Amino acid sequence: MKFPSLSIQRSTQFGLSVLLTLSLLGCTETKTKNVPAPVVIPPTPVVNEEAKDYGQYTNLVWSDEFDGGALDQSKWVYELGGGGWGNNELQAYTNSNDNVYLSGGNLFIQARRQQSGNNAYTSGRLITKGKQSFQYGRIDVRAKLPKGKGIWPAIWMLGTDIDKNNWPKCGEIDIMELRGSQPQEFLSTMHYANNAGNREYKGKTQVLGYDITDEFHVFSVVRSKDMLRFYLDGASQPYYTFTPGDVNGNPWPFNNPFFVILNVAVGGMFDGDPTPNTTFPQQMQVDYVRYYQYK
Repeated sequence: MKFPSLSIQRSTQFGLSVLLTLSLLGCTETKTKNVPAPVVIPPTPVVNEEAKDYGQYTNLVWSDEFDGGALDQSKWVYELGGGGWGNNELQAYTNSNDNVYLSGGNLFIQARRQQSGNNAYTSGRLITKGKQSFQYGRIDVRAKLPKGKGIWPAIWMLGTDIDKNNWPKCGEIDIMELRGSQPQEFLSTMHYANNAGNREYKGKTQVLGYDITDEFHVFSVVRSKDMLRFYLDGASQPYYTFTPGDVNGNPWPFNNPFFVILNVAVGGMFDGDPTPNTTFPQQMQVDYVRYYQYK
């Protein structure tokens, strides 16, 4: 009678062991939870990054009409000093009314044969750095340009990150530069750094067949993502277009915010130095600077 009893006991123990094993397996089983797939949120497009026709930029975002009695220093900063500015220029930039003033609804930036320290000439240079930056949209500058050998008026832009990414890494957009000895043409040029950090540039000399300094003209750049287009007097088609393909695989800084610069330089590597026949003073008159976006 003991053997049946022992058999039953062993069977019972075996059954309990199986149940315990199954119980433990149930406790340690890992189940896959229903985890939802991650939601991919596309980046928010930057305002006005799409390229549109010149005439579609109708929303005036910022402007200076120069209608007051003095320069609006909430919009502009005087950039001062001499030292050649890296181009062997001969002028010192001042904040004197001799060099920068408003009259008749126009801004005058005037270069003078006037000694200032070691500089034989004075002039003016205004920037919007720290006041207003511009990314995508259209900038129009209506201006009447000076001329004469060694006179160098310019309407241009630099990347607002210049203090962290020094030139040329920050990028430079020359909307208009004029060699004063060649008033029947002007240049639009982009400067940038190659992969080694050295300056490269590309642009266009726009040959006109008439003296551009005789009257006011509107110089425009339309900035879109990966594209810059340049216009004269609101023409329906740009005279020059610049895209990443033009930088040959080098960094493209031109999607970043930039600030505006207006100045008249004297002498230097661009048009050489004035001659005895160069008359002074010479003035760039600016009717307005306007920044448009499309709606």
